Amino acid sequence: MRRPRSGADSIAGEDASREGHAEPTQRVRAPLPVLRRRVLLTGLVLLAFAVLLTALVAVPGSRSVTQRADDGWYRLMIDLRWPPFVHFSKLVSTLFGTAIDWPIRALVTLLIVVRRRWLALTSWALTVLVSELCIGTIKSLIDRPRPPGSLIATSGASYPSGHAIASAVTAIGIVMALTTGRRRLRWMITAVIIAAVVALSRTYLLAHWLSDVIGGSLIGAGLALTIPEALEVARDRTSRPAIQERSPDSPNRSTAPDDRAG
Repeated sequence: MRRPRSGADSIAGEDASREGHAEPTQRVRAPLPVLRRRVLLTGLVLLAFAVLLTALVAVPGSRSVTQRADDGWYRLMIDLRWPPFVHFSKLVSTLFGTAIDWPIRALVTLLIVVRRRWLALTSWALTVLVSELCIGTIKSLIDRPRPPGSLIATSGASYPSGHAIASAVTAIGIVMALTTGRRRLRWMITAVIIAAVVALSRTYLLAHWLSDVIGGSLIGAGLALTIPEALEVARDRTSRPAIQERSPDSPNRSTAPDDRAG
């Protein structure tokens, strides 16, 4: 004969049922080390595409393929010429030129020092240094002529676009240096849009071919993502044994440092 369920049994059963149904609907956030490895992988993929595009531009046999696409984009920029857009593009080009870009970088460096985030400072300085070395080195190796009829003064070879590299490194690098963890995602879209606008403005002014700014954007974004995340992943791995030894029986044995860590 079945025993009638008491009130306590009924409530316990209902609670267990609710817990059983509620568990699948909970959103599990990926731990920070996983997010960092994903960002690192993204940066490496961007750099791989940059190497591929650089090879296509450098090799005479494949250069004609990219040049056809560049010529089509060049003619489109001429057809879409409109004085307000020209003035806006010149303004954007000036804002991310050497005279203004470097003071912005200096202010960011000072802010990182004030915050005493030494790992971020190392990442930021290394990213800027490597990107500047890439601009001069690759330009001298490729030695590509610039498009004819530029609307602004230019100097040096065409590939890759120094403005595209610098804007991606500065915009994305600031996000990587001044934010941490998941908060970076909130600002990354804005940084990517800024870098894209700067890059496209250079083609609108006929200062660069389309492949110049694509290659520069890939290099800048790839470096800005890869270098900081590589250092943070290395930091996570070196700090993991200490964290596990500190709390071996903790139910939440996460090896990820807090979001506020450098």
